[in-house]
Amino acid sequence: MGNGWADASPAARAIFARADSLLAGRMPNAASISELCFNGPADALNRTDVSQPAIYTTSVACWHALLEKWGATTALEAGVVATAGLSLGEYTALHLAGVFTFEHGLELVALRGRAMQDAAQSVPSGMIALIGADEAAARAVCEKTLASLADLDAVLVPANFNAPGQIVLSGSKDAVARAESVATEQGLRATLLQVAGAFHSPIMAPARERLLAALNATPMHAPACTVVSNVTARPHAVAASGEPLEGEALLASIRARLGEQLTSPVRWAESCAWLISAAPRAYAGSDLLELAPGRTLAGLMRRIDKGAKVTSHDEPA
Repeated sequence: MGNGWADASPAARAIFARADSLLAGRMPNAASISELCFNGPADALNRTDVSQPAIYTTSVACWHALLEKWGATTALEAGVVATAGLSLGEYTALHLAGVFTFEHGLELVALRGRAMQDAAQSVPSGMIALIGADEAAARAVCEKTLASLADLDAVLVPANFNAPGQIVLSGSKDAVARAESVATEQGLRATLLQVAGAFHSPIMAPARERLLAALNATPMHAPACTVVSNVTARPHAVAASGEPLEGEALLASIRARLGEQLTSPVRWAESCAWLISAAPRAYAGSDLLELAPGRTLAGLMRRIDKGAKVTSHDEPA
């Protein structure tokens, strides 16, 4: 993950070196974050507390390699008008917009990963993907599942609205297991996900409190371009009432939304639809760029809007 960019770009190598320095001694078996990204092993890299700083670092390294290629130094110089990221990717989106430095963002995502890992280990939980469901069907599965369980403390909620017909539920272990059969009864295809726990659900409340403390201590600046919030599927600079946010009120809202993101569903499909509908002239003839690692977002966009062109940069080619 990211090895191709590190080989091809001095700017990308520099980002990995900065991450290695900042996270020295914090990774499993005293490995560096770059070693884990490039060589694994997968069982270490797939841990939430490792994968989050690894993905953030790889995405930012890819971005700096692209800036280097284009002869630009900032997102604005490169012609970027808006950024968005799915879950963890929102931190990359905010960094690109100049809200916080790479190092401050890396500290945040490293703490976020540890806090989420700890919360997941404290309560047996998981996630399940529903294929063919809309929001009403997904909520119906949650309601029917919880009604069929004797455990009144069981949790099952929509966690990710990834694309039309692809919704992920998150909750306590027994509820997730029962949801598989309930979804099948409703004519939906359900797939249990191999994840550490129930992300974007109330089970992450302890992680949210730890993250908010770190967010409140992190220096931030107003975004230089539009950044879309996972929680609202609207720009961070717009309040729920529709009024524009500026100055300290905007920064306070960004911090609050990032904390809320841990216990609220990620509205990715709506976020992408907003980008395309709200700024058609900005995107006319332009690419939507997906940073490394992977091409997952391009695949989701094909389900959200087949006419939107996405260029993925998983590898330098």
